[in-house]
Amino acid sequence: MHHRRQVLTGISAMAFAGLASRAEAAGKIVIDDSSVLLVIDVQNCFLPGGSLAVKDGDKVVPVINRLAKGFANVVMTQDWHTAGHVSFASSHPGKKPFETIDLNYGKQVLWPDHCVQGTDGAALSKDLSIPQAELIIRKGFHKNVDSYSAFTEADGKTTTGLASYLKARKLHRVFVAGLATDFCVAWSATDARKAGFETYVIEDACRGIDTQGSLAKAWADMAKAGVRRIKSSDIAA
Repeated sequence: MHHRRQVLTGISAMAFAGLASRAEAAGKIVIDDSSVLLVIDVQNCFLPGGSLAVKDGDKVVPVINRLAKGFANVVMTQDWHTAGHVSFASSHPGKKPFETIDLNYGKQVLWPDHCVQGTDGAALSKDLSIPQAELIIRKGFHKNVDSYSAFTEADGKTTTGLASYLKARKLHRVFVAGLATDFCVAWSATDARKAGFETYVIEDACRGIDTQGSLAKAWADMAKAGVRRIKSSDIAA
């Protein structure tokens, strides 16, 4: 009888532990096999010392590395511009970085030369530690059109193939992190929603440029598109 009580007590303790574990996960987002972490443009040009450095851009790396351990599925992107790319201010005589011009596909912010194919600036940060990353999408390699989004280039028509890849692998929930919040992250998240994915942006795993109110506008646009704004602490460990 005493042994039976011990067994029942042990079972009750295990059941309580299971309930406690579920309670801890309550209100937190649980990563499953349909989830993918999309790591946007964590490249040397966007890190301190780079030609288009995002303030505190390096701070996203440890957060992303920690998050990535919980994802079986990770896709990374890499800006991969030609020399003399249409988005570079240096390609437009008399123009300066951060000015805006009209191109045949719409408004274009002009940038300092950055992430030129094959250069060290275009390389992913050496401090990223995501050995399980399955795919690297390169974007912006067409000379006459920019590509902020991981899904669709700035002309709104040319796709990278990422949406089809994710759907083929039955990945339905996209968690976005990286650089910069108000450009490549925001465009990627908004396009993920357009493609039908449940989409989250992990705020503390991103950093923004914030030129001419671009950061506030990006968050507003993402909210309107149905993108969910979360922090890394909202994800169940």
